[in-house]
Amino acid sequence: MSNYLRRVLAIGLLSAVGVGSASAAGDSKIALVPGGPHPYFAAWEQAGKDAAKDFGLAAADYKVPQKWELSQQNQLLESLLTQGYNGFLIFPGDPVGSVSTVDELVSNGAPVVGGAGCFKDPSSASFCLGTDTGNSAYIGTKELLKTLTGTKKRIAHFTGFLVDPNTQLRIDAVKKAAEEEGATVVQVIADIDAPEPAEEKINAYLAAHANDVDGIITSAWVPAVVASNAVRKIGDKRIKMVAIDHDEVVLKAIKDGFVNGTMLQNPYGQGYIGTFVLDKLRSGCTVKTDAPFKKNALTDKFIDSGTAYVAADKVDTYVDAMRDTTKKLFETFQATYLTCK
Repeated sequence: MSNYLRRVLAIGLLSAVGVGSASAAGDSKIALVPGGPHPYFAAWEQAGKDAAKDFGLAAADYKVPQKWELSQQNQLLESLLTQGYNGFLIFPGDPVGSVSTVDELVSNGAPVVGGAGCFKDPSSASFCLGTDTGNSAYIGTKELLKTLTGTKKRIAHFTGFLVDPNTQLRIDAVKKAAEEEGATVVQVIADIDAPEPAEEKINAYLAAHANDVDGIITSAWVPAVVASNAVRKIGDKRIKMVAIDHDEVVLKAIKDGFVNGTMLQNPYGQGYIGTFVLDKLRSGCTVKTDAPFKKNALTDKFIDSGTAYVAADKVDTYVDAMRDTTKKLFETFQATYLTCK
């Protein structure tokens, strides 16, 4: 997302709710912490900076563990607490294993919101703000199946880390959508949301089985990029594909007709709104007991940050879809989910 578009988004969000920096707690120091290095979360960094500026926060910093290891994330979170950070947007390194650390943070006066992934109930997290990953994978699979002709409809599904709480939700959703349409998921390859394993396993699978597959659904960032390059290399456009996220490789493959579309997520909105909420919680607001939360396999306190399918006809304006989704959620968020005196 360009700096210009971020500024336009921020101005639109602020005007939508009439919020200015004077209403925020100037001592809020928020940390946005993913489970480890990953391109999906890069938008959190700018989202935090924009929110800190717009709401007058002391800081809203993007802090990344060096590796995808729960122990490293827990150590980082504990260190940030001692450094004075007093609100946390966290993608859980493990939905169960992270709960004790969340409880520790909250007991020390630092509210926690799950971002892009949820903690397993019960936890002290205020709620979870993320993509309805099951629904996104389900919609993406349905869009893929619309492109498949004939009776075979054989699908390969390339997805993310098994420690990611979203991965099993995506696997189940793809299977459900396929079964409803009489399609078959002939292969699921998981634990490949990093360049080396994705390159190795996807390319090896397609080298041996490209003729056995009619469609590809990807539900994690790196597999989407690698698979986009793979179908481009094959070149005949027989295999249809629906990707996820907005990497430039994926968008170019859609423009060139090698990929049919992609399911957008909203990491910027998660970071921006999550930071706003953490400041509000520190300022005395509380989460409404009767808030209209959704439920998923991990929590009864889930808020969908939005998703949208983008095909070739909308790929040049995909940022508009992300901006509109964030603005729509933000303009009613406080009234819907928070009680502020």
